[in-house]
Parts: sequence; C-alpha cells; structure tokens
Amino acid sequence: MDPEGGLEIEVEFEREEGEPEVKKRKLMCVEFASVASCDDAVAQCYLAENDWEMERALNSYFESPIEESTLKSLSEASPEREPCVDLTSEETTDCSSSKTSTSDKIQQEDGSMLSVLTWNIDGLDLNNLQERARGVCSYLTLYSPDVIFLQEVIPPYYNYLKKRASSYEIIAGHEEGYFTAIMLKKSRVKFKSQEIIPFPNTEMMRNLLCVHASMSGNELCLMTSHLESTRGHAKERMNQFKMVLKNIQEVPESATVIFAGDTNLRDLEVTRCGGLPSNILDVWEFLGKPKHCQYTWDTEMNSNLGISAKCKLRFDRIFFRAAAAENGYIIPRSLDLLGLEKLDCGRFPSDHWGLLCNLDVIL
Repeated sequence: MDPEGGLEIEVEFEREEGEPEVKKRKLMCVEFASVASCDDAVAQCYLAENDWEMERALNSYFESPIEESTLKSLSEASPEREPCVDLTSEETTDCSSSKTSTSDKIQQEDGSMLSVLTWNIDGLDLNNLQERARGVCSYLTLYSPDVIFLQEVIPPYYNYLKKRASSYEIIAGHEEGYFTAIMLKKSRVKFKSQEIIPFPNTEMMRNLLCVHASMSGNELCLMTSHLESTRGHAKERMNQFKMVLKNIQEVPESATVIFAGDTNLRDLEVTRCGGLPSNILDVWEFLGKPKHCQYTWDTEMNSNLGISAKCKLRFDRIFFRAAAAENGYIIPRSLDLLGLEKLDCGRFPSDHWGLLCNLDVIL
C-alpha cells in the first residue's frame, strides 16, 4: 500500500466556500479513506477524534501502532474489515529453495549473477494478511533472490518472515509501526554492517536503511527506503530523494551501490531535483525503459484497493552506482514484475507489484 500506508490516488475534492458542513465532512471521510485504504467508518472515527483536521488525523492513523482493542472496535464497526492475524501461528517452512530457471540457477551458484527484489508488501492492509504473506513467500521460494528489499513491513509480518525465511538474514529499519527491511541470502551474501539514516522532517516514520555486505568478492552497499507519500508531501519527498542520492555518492568507490524501494516519485520531481548524477543509473531507464515493467502501482490491473480511479505510476525504482573498474564489474541485465496473479482469496499479495532485477557479475 503506498501513499501514507494507504493508496496513492490522484484525486482532489473541491470544497466551495459555504458548502454545508455535513457534505464537507463526508468528502473528508472519502478522501481520508482513499489515502488510508480504510472504510468510511474508520475515517470518520479518526477525523472526529482529531477535530476534523485531515493531516493530524492521518498522522494519528499511520504513526501509532494499532492496538488489539482498537482493531476489535474497528472490526465491529466495519464487519468486512478483518482483525489482525498472528502470522506466526501456522506451520513454518523455509522459503529459500530455488525454482528459478536452470541458467539463472547456475549463474547464481557460480557467482556470475546477482538477483535482487524490491517490494512494498502492504503490511498495513490487514485484509487477507495471512494469505497475502504466504503469497509473498511463495514468490521468494520461486525466485530465491540474493537480496530482498521490503517496504511497509509490520511486526507480525516481520516475525513471520523470520520463521518462514530462515535461509535469509533480515535487517529491519525499525521495530515498531511500519518499516523497511533488507533480506540477505546467507549462502550467497555476507552481512558486514548496517546503518539507519533518519529523515529529519518526515511525518510518516520514514528513513534510509543501509546495509554493507559482500558477494563473490564484490563489496556491496544496499539501500532501501519508503519515501514520503502522497502528492501533498512532494517537497519533503524530493528532499528525502536528494538525501538518498547524497548518501549513494558518499559510498567509497570500492563498493557497488544498489538502492531499491518505494520512492513515490513522479518523473517531474526527479527533474526538479536536477536529475540523477552522471554515475547513478535508474535501472529501468538503463535497460531501455521496458514497457512490461514500467508501472509498479497500477490500479487498473490491481484491484486490491477496490477503487474505480485508474492510476499507473512508477513508484518502485532501482538506482545503481557501479564500483570502480578495478573492484569488479556488476551490470544490470533484466527487470520483471512479480505478484501479478491473484491468490485464492481473490486479491493480489500487495497493491504494488514486486520488481525483480538480475545483474551480471563479471569476475
């Protein structure tokens, strides 16, 4: 789920002066529900508790961990909303067995290929959470990426992944609310150190998670983030994007840098930031802007949010900075979308598609 943990929809409501207060509040409920991906009853509850101040209400919704009693009351107010599920209650299995193509598997084993996956897994959407989490793990099993970048992880989901993905080392960007995480396949990628860089002006608990690692003799700096959501927070999002670029530039040239995450960026915002430095690539652009994986947030194809508005946006992006030539050579080779099939519950694993990238490692 994107935008402020809810949906990113390019809809604004015109509120004329003198319009009846009741009508105005109904529109605010609709707007809140659109951003937070919740029902009108929940929206009305949060708005009323925050004196009908939209920003304050949204901050209250997203910044505070949801208590069990709150979930129960919301569930009673809205029968169709599922209560929180204990994801760790079912039988555990290892989700690291590879079912990738034979050629890719050989390349992974001999160290000549690096595979990475970035995915906003929409942990804030409690509906069908258990089945959607199993769906995500099935993709991890199928593709067995070397590095996994996740956004919108919540504590129950994090605990579930730790049990299901025992062949991965998981580094989290936070412990409460919702946060990012980076997963390293233990047999392929060696963890060295981590760093969490705060965004000083975030209103949505966002930060930059950096992990230093190595693979097949190559130094790696792996970064992920979930930049500020919604169009109204474009200024802060662009400031965060500039911080990301600055931190990429500051990594020693001995390391290959891969940033992957939910940027919430629009192309115009990248332009307004001055574009990318010459030594940093947008992998999708570098690979010729393949149409099949352009849009990672597509409400026309993805029905999880249940909205009629059709929005296609490239929120999830991968940036790449090569190491100096004498330190090995890694180059992006391909991109694909994951999570395109509905689960038995009739929903997709997330309202975002996952983005899988394979990179060639020249030894």
